[in-house]
Amino acid sequence: MIEVYFDGACEPRNPGGVATYGFVIFREGKRIYRGFGVVGCGALGDDVSNNVAEYTALIKALKWLLDNGYDREEIVVKGDSQLAIRQLNGIYAVRAPRIIPLYEEAVGLASKFSKISFRWVPRELNEEADSLSKKAYREFCEKHREVVLKYYKRFFATSKQLAFIERLGGDPDPFMSKREASKLIDRLLRERRRTRESA
Repeated sequence: MIEVYFDGACEPRNPGGVATYGFVIFREGKRIYRGFGVVGCGALGDDVSNNVAEYTALIKALKWLLDNGYDREEIVVKGDSQLAIRQLNGIYAVRAPRIIPLYEEAVGLASKFSKISFRWVPRELNEEADSLSKKAYREFCEKHREVVLKYYKRFFATSKQLAFIERLGGDPDPFMSKREASKLIDRLLRERRRTRESA
């Protein structure tokens, strides 16, 4: 059985930020491929969002599987985007103009597999794909620092947030959004509480 984990992000704002993707493919529990990259950047005129990034991750993964001859194996695709998974399972309609062509492409690719299913997983079970999309984001920000700072500086985490993350033992990213910084702080505080309670 082939398991595909996919994830996408649009940071430091959604929509209109830097959209990136990541995916990981396992065969019988063993990782056989990892992919990640940049979908586009709103500051450069690209019409991007988190959902565009999620669909791009899925499309890239399915294309890789087809290119490498895995169309006859059982494929289980897992993602933490409820919207994408429910749309692919026919539960939700697809109405956003920027998503329709991506959805159609994903469905077209999925139809080429003899057995494929789509399952939602919680974010904590999708960490590798998530970290790959973050890696693509960081690399883009480093490479295009001037553009990123010019257009997105006000969306980045405050120096106070970054200092607090460091104090909690986290790894602060200077290109992290205020929203992502808040989530990380909450997670680190929860972990600290759990450690205290189990001590």
